[in-house]
Amino acid sequence: MIRRIYNALFFVSKSKRQLINSIKAITGVYPVNIELYKLATQHRSIAKHNEIGLRESNERLEYLGDAILGSIVAEYLFKKYPLKDEGFLTEIRSRIVNRDALNVVAKKMGISGIVEYTDNRKSRQAYKSIYGDTLEALIGAIYLDKGYMITRKFIVSKMLRQQYDLEALIKTNPNYKSKIIEWAHRHNKDIKFEITEVKGSSHNREFMAELKVEGEPIAKGNGFSKKKAEQDAAQKSCVKLHIE
Repeated sequence: MIRRIYNALFFVSKSKRQLINSIKAITGVYPVNIELYKLATQHRSIAKHNEIGLRESNERLEYLGDAILGSIVAEYLFKKYPLKDEGFLTEIRSRIVNRDALNVVAKKMGISGIVEYTDNRKSRQAYKSIYGDTLEALIGAIYLDKGYMITRKFIVSKMLRQQYDLEALIKTNPNYKSKIIEWAHRHNKDIKFEITEVKGSSHNREFMAELKVEGEPIAKGNGFSKKKAEQDAAQKSCVKLHIE
């Protein structure tokens, strides 16, 4: 068995050997099916058609990895905080797996050194979460290559315990929309978020949102999704209304 593995590695190309070493350094996992990991690093901007005419990129692996990451994080939080309710667990999980957080974690882990993409940035939207998306695709590759338990070990030991400060995460609340809603309830104010403008093509849309309190415009925000635009408007409103 060892001899077969050695012989297989001997005939692996230099680029694949480098990828194997990088995956091992980042995840602690030694790849068996290196083609899965290679696909996990390929952004859709360099996707090529395979023999049956489908464009191959890491998007399918990203879909799988997203689902697995969410379930493992949910289980971890469920066991770690046995006295917390569903709302708390959902909120903390959301902060852990959201695109901004995953992008930061992916960069710290070295994902930026293995992702492959073209630098022709026609759409900022397509690149805004490239490292976090690749991390999710990598999780999908580990799951298919090594199974659930190895994937869980990677997520818990290499991500949750090394890359996140859960106690600090719990104490902070970056959800400005929730802050505005709580403030409105306390002061019996009527608030409304409105999408006032949408710019760009279907693949590169930018949204403009406005927050009104008692019908009066307070602040505007923008983002590449309705949620992002509303959060931006909410953050600016928190500043304007002196909401801590």
